[in-house]
Amino acid sequence: MEGAMKCVKFLFFFFNFIFWLCGLALIIVGVLARTAITRIPAIQEVASTAAPIVIIVVGAVIFLIAFFGCCGAWKDNYCMVTTFVILLSIIIIVEIGIAIAAYVLKGKVEDLTEKVVQEMMKNYTTNPTVQKNLDELQKELKCCGAVNSSDWAFFKPDKNSVPDSCCKNISVNCGAGALKDANKIYTEGCRAAAEDFIRKNILWVGVAALVIAFIEILGVVFGCTLMSGIRKGYEVM
Repeated sequence: MEGAMKCVKFLFFFFNFIFWLCGLALIIVGVLARTAITRIPAIQEVASTAAPIVIIVVGAVIFLIAFFGCCGAWKDNYCMVTTFVILLSIIIIVEIGIAIAAYVLKGKVEDLTEKVVQEMMKNYTTNPTVQKNLDELQKELKCCGAVNSSDWAFFKPDKNSVPDSCCKNISVNCGAGALKDANKIYTEGCRAAAEDFIRKNILWVGVAALVIAFIEILGVVFGCTLMSGIRKGYEVM
């Protein structure tokens, strides 16, 4: 039994090291996700209440809990190991919530992007700030219009021009007469482009949270086993 408990203790230390790395990874992922989202003016409204901040906080907490768990195992302290298991279980629940939030956020951002872009297009020629933000959005997402480039048919009297920010190679008046010229401009609308952006930068955050939660469940199992051993008075050192 002593040998088994020593093995559990070793695995507990190993998983705490993994938790430490997971915490660090979540902090980095949260910062990157937050930065990526807030680069896009049209989805900053959602980003301000979305998962990235929670991810950063959870990462920091995991980072500290891992150290706390190691101390409890090293000292065979039942109270510390129990606290570790309880806190880690709470973190797992939070991470599952983050994954669900990431999925829900997907549809919300897509709808919001289309509506915001349509509103910005109406004020494009009269509001310099709106013009700048929409140009940045189209450059960043490599898109043109809300649904497609044809949304800009009202832009010029010839009904065949788009803003220069729609161009693949931006230059002065590059969008003139290029409404449907796929060789010169991006014809995909910003809603579809936002969907691609989310798929690459948001959904994988939710998947990462679920994977990390699965790893942490193993840590909870080892923690509970170690708690049992300490409580029964086995020599685990």
